[in-house]
Amino acid sequence: MLVLNLILLAVPVVFLMASAVIAVKAYEKGKSRKKTVLMQISSFAAVFAICMVCPIVANAATGDAAAATSGIADGLAYIGAALATGLSCIGGGIAVGNAAPAAIGATSEDPKAFGKAIIFVVLGEGIAIYGMLVSILLIFAR
Repeated sequence: MLVLNLILLAVPVVFLMASAVIAVKAYEKGKSRKKTVLMQISSFAAVFAICMVCPIVANAATGDAAAATSGIADGLAYIGAALATGLSCIGGGIAVGNAAPAAIGATSEDPKAFGKAIIFVVLGEGIAIYGMLVSILLIFAR
């Protein structure tokens, strides 16, 4: 039973890694970036749909409605925590990606501007920390 559970846990990871490798190979062969990104998004959506449906079906098969509700609530809390962390890290990356070059440019023109410029970079990184704190609260406050 343990081996079967490990295999079932590994299938989505292997599928997503394989789709990433296929997307990179397709891009190297000349496919457009738009097609490769759409392929990645569609493979993620397929894995997400399968992961959402399978636990619900497994809990419904046992006939225990309370266990099914608890399992769904736990799963949705983990999905919420993952979304909070993931989206805040993406936002923080975009903010730092835009603020850091500007800070470097401002510092190269005027070394006294380093203190002011680095504050904007740190504010972008703070977004990711807030997302991580929200996800910790979601996981442990149930």
